[in-house]
Amino acid sequence: MNRYLLLIFAFSILMAGSASAQPQEKKSDSVYTFTTVKILPATSVKNQYRSSTCWSYSTISFLESELLRMGKDTFDLSDMFPVHKAYPEKAEMYIRFNGKHNFGPGGAAHDVINMIRKYGITPESAYSGHVIGEVNPVHGEMDAVLEADVEAVIKNPNKKLSPVWMKGFNGLVDAYLGTIPEKFSYKGLEYTPKTFADALGLNLSDYVAVTSYTHHPFYSKFIIEIPDNWALEEVYNVTMEDLIHIIDYSIMKGYTIAWGTDISEKGFSWKNAVAIVPDKNSTEMAGSDKERWTRLSDSEKEKALYKFEKIVPEKEITQEMRQLEFDNYQTTDDHGMHIIGIANDQKGNKYYIVKNSWGTEGNPYNGYIYASEAYVKLKTIDILVNKNSIPEELRKKMGL
Repeated sequence: MNRYLLLIFAFSILMAGSASAQPQEKKSDSVYTFTTVKILPATSVKNQYRSSTCWSYSTISFLESELLRMGKDTFDLSDMFPVHKAYPEKAEMYIRFNGKHNFGPGGAAHDVINMIRKYGITPESAYSGHVIGEVNPVHGEMDAVLEADVEAVIKNPNKKLSPVWMKGFNGLVDAYLGTIPEKFSYKGLEYTPKTFADALGLNLSDYVAVTSYTHHPFYSKFIIEIPDNWALEEVYNVTMEDLIHIIDYSIMKGYTIAWGTDISEKGFSWKNAVAIVPDKNSTEMAGSDKERWTRLSDSEKEKALYKFEKIVPEKEITQEMRQLEFDNYQTTDDHGMHIIGIANDQKGNKYYIVKNSWGTEGNPYNGYIYASEAYVKLKTIDILVNKNSIPEELRKKMGL
């Protein structure tokens, strides 16, 4: 990731019980003042720590909010269950492609849906995946060992695959993440992962991925070309305006969104809890110092922008700009987060309230950030939504 910008923010998220996040007033020295337009219930912020499992944390958080929306209990579902179940499937795909496919710890929101559909889910209390003496996930060694294992199978020193290679691989996953229980007790009842998933009452066929790129026809489906789409799943393609419309409509109708995005931008700051796309060429930047501003070089303008001593104008994002960034690898599938609301700054600019999975330390919003509409337009890879949260006219155009 690129170096993060500096911005003075002061803000806190009040957790009402464990299922609702509400913004608090800023401190007097804060640059931005946010007014909440709509905020939806979310469970407590988790910490993926030293693991590349944002795809699971963000989607599990999304599903926990879905359960809250449905009037269910506040659930703490296992973030590591989908990780455990996905790794063997990634390994098999990698072997079948003779090593010419993506293999690693990354993934996408649809992987969580697929793993729950196939294998079920557990609460965190029944399966945490933390068995190596760490409080939070530390997966560096595990990821390296699993990659080395599949590479050894690909080299095929026996001249043919051993019938037990997958058994050996699964043994490594169990060693690092722990064996998933066949049965467990939860609130006085006994479940298997499958029966627990059934008891949640989620209709997994309701969840669809949506994106917006011009290299495929709009209102059709295509296999999105990102490395973490190892499962070769399809996404629905709509215009950028319709993508934003779906996000806004969903939030206002009470549905949250799992968000796949790029955070390798200087406009994304975890420390300052903001994500924006400043426009260094905007005439508004000059203000009363227009003459001085126009004399600055591009690098000097950029440096001044990322001091963020005031709210800065942002770029007008177009469909073409969005496509170009994707084509040139300037937008990559870096991170998954969870959009739970909409807010405005004191100038009326729109932002999305985003729950992250990096814990709460080092962040003035206790684990949340504010992503501007421009940032979401430009840097969204795809979103996972409940299809019932998509406006009816769009559902018809998409064939849903």
